[in-house]
Amino acid sequence: MKRIFAFLLLLTSLSAAQAQDELSQARAKTRNGQLEGVLDKNTGVRSFKGIPFAAPPVGDLRWKEPQPVKNWTGVRKADKFGPRAMQRALFGDMGFRSDGVSEDCLYLNVWTPANSSKERLPVLVYFYGGGLMAGDGSEPRYDGESMAQKGIVSITVNYRLTVFGFFSHPELSKESPTHSSGNYGFLDQYAALKWVQENVAAFGGDPKRVTIAGESAGSISVNAQMVSPLSQNLFSAAIGESGSMLGTLPAISLTEGEQIGIKFAEIAGAKTLAELRAIPAEQLLEATAKPGVPRFMANVDNYFFPKSPMELYTEGMQSKVPLLVGWNSEELGFFGILGKEKPTKENYEKAVKALYNDKAEEVLKLYPASTDEDVAQAATNLSSDRFIGFSTWKWSDLHSKTGKHPVYRYMYDRPRPAMRAEMGNASAGLAGGVVKGDAPKMPPARGAVHSAEIEYALGNLASNKVYDWTADDYKVSKTMQEYFANFIKTHNPNGKDLPKWPAVTPNVPAEVMHLNVESKAMTEKHRDRYLFIDQFYTKPAK
Repeated sequence: MKRIFAFLLLLTSLSAAQAQDELSQARAKTRNGQLEGVLDKNTGVRSFKGIPFAAPPVGDLRWKEPQPVKNWTGVRKADKFGPRAMQRALFGDMGFRSDGVSEDCLYLNVWTPANSSKERLPVLVYFYGGGLMAGDGSEPRYDGESMAQKGIVSITVNYRLTVFGFFSHPELSKESPTHSSGNYGFLDQYAALKWVQENVAAFGGDPKRVTIAGESAGSISVNAQMVSPLSQNLFSAAIGESGSMLGTLPAISLTEGEQIGIKFAEIAGAKTLAELRAIPAEQLLEATAKPGVPRFMANVDNYFFPKSPMELYTEGMQSKVPLLVGWNSEELGFFGILGKEKPTKENYEKAVKALYNDKAEEVLKLYPASTDEDVAQAATNLSSDRFIGFSTWKWSDLHSKTGKHPVYRYMYDRPRPAMRAEMGNASAGLAGGVVKGDAPKMPPARGAVHSAEIEYALGNLASNKVYDWTADDYKVSKTMQEYFANFIKTHNPNGKDLPKWPAVTPNVPAEVMHLNVESKAMTEKHRDRYLFIDQFYTKPAK
């Protein structure tokens, strides 16, 4: 009898150990089936790559809201990235580890430091940038292992892009049960956030502590998810790096989107929706590069967006969560104002007058250039604000007034170091890209260019082999990543041995954390610039 009791006790112990150690063995049981990932024995981080969070959006599911994943039997290997979304090669700073490019692209990736699914660690869900036209969750700069080593379950999410993600058409709106079309990329992100709520506990994550984050189009995506009623209660905090829909890539009306779709269908040679769906994905993508094809934009569809994002934030209809948000000191160079003209006082004043007509003198007072030497910086400031600075400021400003939670604003000032010697005669290009050979080269950066902060914030400097990182760069990265990690964990960036970061006070110049070798909070000096630009962006889509 004693032997039988001992045997049963042993079985019970083994069962309990097996259940507790499932995650420690790099296995996780999701709603759709069991996954087997990879354990990094050096860091203790377990990675699960290429996890489907929605059915492949192909065939009849092209241009439809993402559908549920079919369950699988047995153990699914999750040891490599899934395919990236259909996209053309547009940006030189994008390096992919994905399994090719495909319309079947709705996969996400998880990095977890948890040893057991019983842990409840904070979660980071990161959306990539790329103008809603390019990008992928496999890019090394977004890798989640470094953040996982900070005690955070880190997730990157794929979503549909360009014509596959933001195509509208009257026939699509007619067949839709919500009488809408477009915004499929944002709906993919929404589906991924629902997947996180249902499954992240299996990876040791806490579904009640989910921070969404992103840079550029990823930041615009965070801004969109915050204001969509569909995504309410799916996350508890947000981080936006350079960009929002409140000025950069604003939503157009559904009618405008449908007209763009009609024009594209004509260019693609399709007379019906069935013919459009029958066009191979590669051929459809190539058609987007034809002359006269307009950009595919998000739209106010009365479903994902019941009103324009500007109206919704103004009325306080967004998710009420803490927000950490900011942008870089040189989001766009002076060529954004001057084009190919030399940076002289005469050329600058001429360009400003062409852009602003009777308001040009006011602009020249806000962005002054007394001499030719002043022009490059003045035009850079104006160009950066027009491109992305204003929209990010507007997000911070409105959420501080109507969001009922703290807003922490930053300005990222650290310029990248020189490129490594092995890069030869390459130079830095737009949006952090790399210009090689005889291609036209961009002027030297005057500050932190667009996208420069990503590797610093996520602790991934070593993954970028282009630049000759210094001890100061790693110091900046350590500070910025600590702020981000603190915010993800506690929804407040402040912590031990870090300069104090005050929250924004509504309706007055904000205290802004300037992130550099010596980071410090400073009162903003140019609120008047954004109040001026504001008058050009407050008209909602009808």
